[in-house]
Amino acid sequence: MLPAVRKREIVELVSEQGECSVAELAEEMDCSKATIRRDLSALEDRQLIERSHGGAVPVTTVGKEQTYGQKEVQNLNGKMRIAERAAEEITDNQVVFFDSGSTTMQVAKNAPDDRSFLAVTNSPVLAIELGKQVDNVKLTGGSLRHETRALTGPSAERFMERTNFDLLFLGTNAIGPSEGLMTPNEGEARLKSLMIENAGRVVLVSDGSKLGKQSFVKFSSLDDIDTFITDTELSSEQHETFETADVEVIQEVEQ
Repeated sequence: MLPAVRKREIVELVSEQGECSVAELAEEMDCSKATIRRDLSALEDRQLIERSHGGAVPVTTVGKEQTYGQKEVQNLNGKMRIAERAAEEITDNQVVFFDSGSTTMQVAKNAPDDRSFLAVTNSPVLAIELGKQVDNVKLTGGSLRHETRALTGPSAERFMERTNFDLLFLGTNAIGPSEGLMTPNEGEARLKSLMIENAGRVVLVSDGSKLGKQSFVKFSSLDDIDTFITDTELSSEQHETFETADVEVIQEVEQ
């Protein structure tokens, strides 16, 4: 295994599991403990992991990937405000893709039941929710990631490659001013890139906690986004960043 590939896999494994020992990583990567220790030192220097006693944990700025259940209860009021506004973007006869995630789940719950549109998603839990509002719901297929309840892998990617959407509601784990949009998992990153590529209009729905954060894999630049709906009032510097990328910003701030 190439050193660069091994290091990427170490970061992804640490992000997914929360903590890994040197022995566990050496066994998983089929290399010596000395090699893993050198890799961890290099990754810590790049602020991609943090060293712990005998192993590594996710670095604060990169962040451990939380489970769907954990995210579902965080900042729920803000996500509901975002979703209520986002649902207004849906019009009749559109094909609308709902990315997996706790914020997009709230958008699905707010999907209008008085409009005729085709809903598509890579999340079985969103598909069930959308089925309560929409007559026609399609799933991408693929392998289920239990952490995020998202479908990923070759089957999902093939579905994305042969389909197009009028509107995409996109989620993210991190939004960096120069890095763009990021997520901890490479499979989800690939799928998100395909979503954006095949969507006529991209609406990013994300609460303010994601701003200024970092994660492992970049999947999009800010200029790939058409509209950003958030629950937070952006700073003048943040607003300028989105304005430079020609992104419409809608701030649903609590009154």
